[in-house]
Amino acid sequence: MNQKTAKLLSISMAALIAATATGCGSGSSGGSDSGKAKISDARKDNNGKEISYWNISTESPDKDEIAQVVDEFNSTTKSGFSADVVPIQNDNYKEKLVVAMSSGECPDMYSNWSGGPLHEYVDSGFAQPVDDLFNKSEIKDKLMDAAVSQATYNDHIYAVPYKNVAISGIFYNKKMFKDYNLEEPETLSDLENICETLKKNDITPFALANSSKWTGSMYFMNLAVRYGGLEPFQKAISGEGKFTDESFIKAGDKIQEWVKSGYFPEGVNSLSEDDGQSKQLMYQEKAGMLLGGSWYTVTFAQDSKEFYQNIGWFPFPAIEDSDADPAIQIGTVGDQFLSFSCKDDKLAAAFECAEDHLSDEMIDTEIKSGKIPPVKGIDSKITDPITKKVAKTATDAPDIQLWYDQDLPPAVSTAHLDSLQEVFGLTKTPQEAQETMQKAMEDYLNDQK
Repeated sequence: MNQKTAKLLSISMAALIAATATGCGSGSSGGSDSGKAKISDARKDNNGKEISYWNISTESPDKDEIAQVVDEFNSTTKSGFSADVVPIQNDNYKEKLVVAMSSGECPDMYSNWSGGPLHEYVDSGFAQPVDDLFNKSEIKDKLMDAAVSQATYNDHIYAVPYKNVAISGIFYNKKMFKDYNLEEPETLSDLENICETLKKNDITPFALANSSKWTGSMYFMNLAVRYGGLEPFQKAISGEGKFTDESFIKAGDKIQEWVKSGYFPEGVNSLSEDDGQSKQLMYQEKAGMLLGGSWYTVTFAQDSKEFYQNIGWFPFPAIEDSDADPAIQIGTVGDQFLSFSCKDDKLAAAFECAEDHLSDEMIDTEIKSGKIPPVKGIDSKITDPITKKVAKTATDAPDIQLWYDQDLPPAVSTAHLDSLQEVFGLTKTPQEAQETMQKAMEDYLNDQK
């Protein structure tokens, strides 16, 4: 067994876990018929002029937007190539992609995620650098710097980010805040004062359903970044530092303090995000706030336009005694990243197709569907007040830390999510949880030697 195949088998073992564990910025989930795509469909014309294009856009409007892009490319390109779309259900996507890679049928271009998955595909030889094509393209000056950064690995660009900027922030009930004379907080102490007021009035401060685990990770990530900035995570993931750094311990301690104070719903680890139990707490006015990804703007608006009018949003506040920049945000600058496993003229044509996702026409289409395309100055084109505020916050951010569960290698991500859930359940101390995570990181780094 060669090294590339061995690495892919390692990815394959973690694919199912990672696919279900990673919920942040994961794009659209699919319909029941989307899982029928066959691996053999990856390359119907392996030696010809067809570009196989895999993605997870199996439902409208995402499916329609992909079709619009591909139709535009196929009708206007002078490359001699045409793109063939293979939509695959999100739940099965990572596994199918790894199987295709392992069997020599990797699609020519495919949607993926920044961070751990992208790095694994690059290291295994199934994602090609596109620096030269990118530097000659119109999207070079169009994309947000943070988007390009999240598409970069080992100083090379391996993907084209598109679709949506998704950052975390706190949604709140505006009427509830008005009734209790509450204002958007600037500091963590302000936020805790809000929590105390809500609690005194028999309202759960935070709507959280943590059976999915990644939902609880949002609290941890925001607290860790506010305590220590970006450096502790960057050093820990490279092996220069450790996940037992005090910023991570403080974040875990704060979570357990909030659990004991009743800031989260009772039985928080048994509540299901997938079943909509967190947003139901908001709809029923049993909770006053929800820390979640900015995709909730679309969710709330689609569920109830009336309810959406009563929703406000603010970024996670600063911590008073911390030197970390409070403008740093958590999220992904592009819900999807297009990578390429082809070369020469086909690679140039596939990159051209990817560029079409960022045309002015497509950007307008994405905005109409409630998304924030990862391009500079996007906040000036958006009229919805919450979406506009999210977009400006992302645009003004000096850095945007990718979701931990995406940035980490799959095995380390699993250790993070599992142990953190125990922190919420008060069955593991923050120190124990971080030691578990650190061991998983050390095991991963040793395997890479």
